Amino acid sequence: MRKLALSDEILLSVEKPARYIGGEINMVEKDPLKAEIRFCMCFPDVYEIGMSHLGIQILYDMLNLREDIYCERVYSPWVDLDKIMREQDIPLFALESQQPVRDFDFLGITLQYEMCYTNILQVLDLSGIPLRAADRTEADPFVIGGGPCAYNPEPIADFFDIFYIGEGETVYFDLMDAYKEWKNTGKDRTSFLKMAAQIPGMYVPQFYQAEYNEDGTLAAFYPTVEEAPDKVQKQVQRDMSDTFYPKKPLVPYIKVTQDRVVLEIQRGCIRGCRFCQAGMIYRPIRPRDLEFLKERAREMLRSTGHDEITLSSLSSSDYRELQELVYWLIDEFQGKGVNIALPSLRIDAFALDVMSKVQDVRKSSLTFAPEAGSQRMRDVINKGLTEEVILKGAKDAFDGGWNRVKLYFMMGLPGEEWEDIEAIAVLSDKIAREYYTVPKEKRNGRVNIVTSTSIFVPKPFTPFQWSPMVSKEEAEQKRYFLLDKVKSQLNAKSIKYNCHDAEVSELEGVFARGDRRLCDVILQAYQNGCIYDAWTEHFQYGIWEQAFRDNGVDMDFYLKRERGEDELFPWDFIDIGVAKQFLLAEYHRAKEEKTTPNCRAGCAGCGALKFQCGVCVEERGAGLDEGED
Repeated sequence: MRKLALSDEILLSVEKPARYIGGEINMVEKDPLKAEIRFCMCFPDVYEIGMSHLGIQILYDMLNLREDIYCERVYSPWVDLDKIMREQDIPLFALESQQPVRDFDFLGITLQYEMCYTNILQVLDLSGIPLRAADRTEADPFVIGGGPCAYNPEPIADFFDIFYIGEGETVYFDLMDAYKEWKNTGKDRTSFLKMAAQIPGMYVPQFYQAEYNEDGTLAAFYPTVEEAPDKVQKQVQRDMSDTFYPKKPLVPYIKVTQDRVVLEIQRGCIRGCRFCQAGMIYRPIRPRDLEFLKERAREMLRSTGHDEITLSSLSSSDYRELQELVYWLIDEFQGKGVNIALPSLRIDAFALDVMSKVQDVRKSSLTFAPEAGSQRMRDVINKGLTEEVILKGAKDAFDGGWNRVKLYFMMGLPGEEWEDIEAIAVLSDKIAREYYTVPKEKRNGRVNIVTSTSIFVPKPFTPFQWSPMVSKEEAEQKRYFLLDKVKSQLNAKSIKYNCHDAEVSELEGVFARGDRRLCDVILQAYQNGCIYDAWTEHFQYGIWEQAFRDNGVDMDFYLKRERGEDELFPWDFIDIGVAKQFLLAEYHRAKEEKTTPNCRAGCAGCGALKFQCGVCVEERGAGLDEGED
């Protein structure tokens, strides 16, 4: 029987003790002493957020399929337990065995958003693992980072031994096999890292050197050992139906953010929105086979007891067999008390028909993401959505009985003018007006429009990676301008306006396109008390400002300047398949307010054809030669 790492007294003194005891339904239990490799998978945020992440569920299941590997989990302790662990010198522990994380062979940390960076240091610190990779010895685990933020790993490069660039289903077992081979040699830590650097997709930061120009831009970036490649190639899972996917997902005992079965129907996106990093780094789009999805849906609902299933995709409407899948799910499960959630749908006749079948109209709201208020700005960002389509979708929804709509926009987009911001308020009002075209006897009370804006953050590997970002002062000015415009609309009482915090967005912008000089800033901010920066109640902007000043790092250098077209970026050593020349051409097209067709409407030659899978080898791509990308 497992012995819990925390005493009953401690567990009863903290909020939600179930975060720390493990033992969830479908948790894997093995004998730690018999495992040749012990791998601890970490999501550096609170349990409820981490348990909702599909990627960890996939890797947890995949690694535990091997008898020689025991994969366990750890999440960031909430601030109450963090304080107790420091005061009582309790080492951070894995949920499954309740044993210290520092005793594992690997600590794998998923990097989903930039504002978790201080929580990474919290996890290392509480585990007793040296924060900087250079200070670790053979007695310490190898720390691996992966996920979206690993596509620019430089701001946190000092803290990781290895970054895994790409999708986890591909070469993790190669890395594990290399570790077993190294373990039997008795050689030093560096020897294993040199073996790891030769595995495709593995980036070992300590084997690379950065040099800078006098103006602060990157002058050169190169490997310092022969085992490290000049370019690190993103790893892609080519066949999404002949791969790993959990049949028995973990089921927590407490409410978590995504408390349901998640069915990933495809990976990637065809849309080519110029602000969207995920749409570029996960190219090409690769659908899962319909029968594979049906089988997994049955198995996961049976093994979890969940009463809800959600379809996961960047753009669910682009899954070609969506109607067949959704109607099958309705026929198969709705009569058994299972709710079906359909995010990322375009609002059209099919979507509304489906939602009318699977949702309680009186309790649900519809979500639109126009991203920009004016057609000009939607063309700039290549959203591929017209006002006519938006208003028709809203009208069809109101005719179908809905009266609540959520709208998502971005402010601070490249080329944005004041009239583009005002257009957000105008479009919100136009949508509200569509409601009142419905005959009064068919309306369901007053229309409720929630308009939310976030501050645009330029990301690596997007056409806007060259673009400047608005300052927090500019963002606040835009926010109050829009609020005034919302208040002046005819249906102002029906429109509620929300805006994302400008200071958090500013810091995210620095980290997104930062370099190794930020490592010292992040370390100082953590040491001075910063953790849970993604949580408004714990974000301490003043500490961050001081850390930048003390380390002589200018935030404006990373935020406000437009990059030169020939500038070397800190992430240019990573090859995601999408060519830098294509992204630059798209940046030019954005400035010219020109749109680019989606991948199925016409190949734009982005470069992802090199992976020879997905949309690139469907009927339109099948006739292309690889040289045409």
